[in-house]
Amino acid sequence: MKRTFRTRATIAAVAVTAAGALTAGIGVAQAGEKDGGRHDRTTKREIAALFDQWNAALQTGDARKVADRYARDAVLLPTASPQIRTNRAEITDYFEHFLQKKPKGEKIRSVINVLDGNSALDAGVYRFHLTDPKTGVTKPLDARYTFEYEKRHGKWLIVNHHSSVLPAEG
Repeated sequence: MKRTFRTRATIAAVAVTAAGALTAGIGVAQAGEKDGGRHDRTTKREIAALFDQWNAALQTGDARKVADRYARDAVLLPTASPQIRTNRAEITDYFEHFLQKKPKGEKIRSVINVLDGNSALDAGVYRFHLTDPKTGVTKPLDARYTFEYEKRHGKWLIVNHHSSVLPAEG
């Protein structure tokens, strides 16, 4: 009888300990979920500023400076080209042509999701003001975009960038 009581007591103690550990684990997981699981407190504002830095690189007119914003293994699905760009040379080539239009971007609507301390998404609609190199006439072009960012070696880089002309409503 004593042995059965001890066995039951041991089982009960293990169950209580396991339940306590589980509860503590859930509490820690929920605390991580409340801040998006971000341990270094990456903010939406920080991610939004990456577009401004990219846009500033466009303003330099230097395709290499724009390409520096992209990871070496980035994928670019550009607005003004049907070709998928998957390496630095192709991305630089695209911007050498695009920059001839003196693009100036502005966000119309942005939705930012910080996935963790090292990755984030910024998707929405932006407007480019493009200047025709032959006529000098500037026209707006609205496009959808998605930037996927990763922090690599302490620096935020674009790892995936999709941009497509905004379709007409209807």
